[in-house]
Amino acid sequence: MLLADVIETLEAKAGQLPGLDAHVSMAPRPRFGWKPGFTPGSARLAAGLVLLFPLDGEATILLTKRSAIMPQHSGQVSLPGGAVDPDETIEEAALREANEEVALDPSVVRLVGRLTPVHIAVSGFVLHPVVGTTAGRPAVRVASAEVDRLIEVSLADLANPANHRRTTRIRDGIEIEMPFFDVGGEQVWGATAMVLAELVAMLGVVPHP
Repeated sequence: MLLADVIETLEAKAGQLPGLDAHVSMAPRPRFGWKPGFTPGSARLAAGLVLLFPLDGEATILLTKRSAIMPQHSGQVSLPGGAVDPDETIEEAALREANEEVALDPSVVRLVGRLTPVHIAVSGFVLHPVVGTTAGRPAVRVASAEVDRLIEVSLADLANPANHRRTTRIRDGIEIEMPFFDVGGEQVWGATAMVLAELVAMLGVVPHP
């Protein structure tokens, strides 16, 4: 998938987001506290940067593996991002957090738009994904207190049905069916997987793990 083609498709479909249908395809079952289309008024704003760039001729997305010492979502694969400060926009927060976590220079990012927000019941946030692109592979490095490592995943791998899988986990004695993307040697699940599901759905592939 060429980056220019992907961006053209995303911009053309900006008003036709697949949203909840895509989210549900990668949502855990049962869904503790998450109701499709509902966001409680108490939810706090968070922003995540869906950064796309060309690598070896393929449109690629940058993900992070969160540090094991982080108080929330430790050890999980996620988008660069975090809480929105009271004095900033969603886009400003996404770029600031990416700069803090992976030293991404905000000036090299062209913002494309937003995807559908996802309510993360376990942490009380509503995540607003912001799509951005860089002309080439960005110069980045991890902030070791927050990020263990960087993961570069091609959109072709995300869209490949062979990488759409599921497993089961036990939470509070209840068995949970957990869909995930098997990419970069990692299982990408939860809110991050739901955001990525919408991204690949806009390119014509709805995951059915």
